[in-house]
Amino acid sequence: MNGSLQLGPLAMPIGPLLLALAAGLGLWAGKLTSRRSGLDPEPALLRMLLLGLLVARLAFVWTWRHAYWQEPLTILDIRDGGWNPAVGLAASCLYALALAKRQPALRRSLAAGLATTFVIGTAGAIWLWSSASNPARLPALDLPALGGGNTALRSFTGKPIVINLWATWCPPCRREMPLLHQAQTEHPGVNFVFINQGEDEQAVTLFLQAQHLPLRNVLLDKATQVGAAFDSMGLPTTLFIDAQGKLVSTHLGALSKATLARGIDGARFAPAAPSPSSPPSVSATTP
Repeated sequence: MNGSLQLGPLAMPIGPLLLALAAGLGLWAGKLTSRRSGLDPEPALLRMLLLGLLVARLAFVWTWRHAYWQEPLTILDIRDGGWNPAVGLAASCLYALALAKRQPALRRSLAAGLATTFVIGTAGAIWLWSSASNPARLPALDLPALGGGNTALRSFTGKPIVINLWATWCPPCRREMPLLHQAQTEHPGVNFVFINQGEDEQAVTLFLQAQHLPLRNVLLDKATQVGAAFDSMGLPTTLFIDAQGKLVSTHLGALSKATLARGIDGARFAPAAPSPSSPPSVSATTP
């Protein structure tokens, strides 16, 4: 399980979809329990939901404030997927308790909404956790490197690895490239690998030259083998892999400084595990 859902040409991260499903079912359950009383709990339920979302975002921003303070406007860009669901749920619970004390008639609706959201959200989290209990590993693939020669993906093990799957025609890919280039310079202890999906060497070279991006470890994957190996066909996708070659987390969509820092920390501090034996690659070259 890579944490994304493919719907035709669209790919969406599963985590936010599960949160939206849990919140939507919570609102539905809260309204359903109020039918007999004739009350309309929807405004209170919506306030509870919005407060939870706001606090979840602020908690994540505070955790990674050193990254957000450099570009404060990115705090408003929730497309980076930066949330702390546990803190947001706690805030919603506290608000519901306070509201139930002031308006006893809403207690059943608030309790039903919170309980449904909690149960669905917890079930989704357990499902995602169990799906990640047998994580993918770097495939035994050799890919053409920009400038000539082939490179084996497994030759990057020994350090944490950040693999960015991208294409020149993809607007979010283009937008996050300067950030990734900066990170490659600032984190010499991490192997950043840029694997272009489906394009030829000329297109990639012209794009990088036009954007003045002297990236290292640029590989070409015309058959999109890496995306298929990790079941991640949406772009951009960033794979955070530990030093043993084990997938730690996947980020679908453009990164911010904060979500990139979170992913790097996850790969860097992932529990060590023995790497499975694999046949040596004939055409591997050390990056």
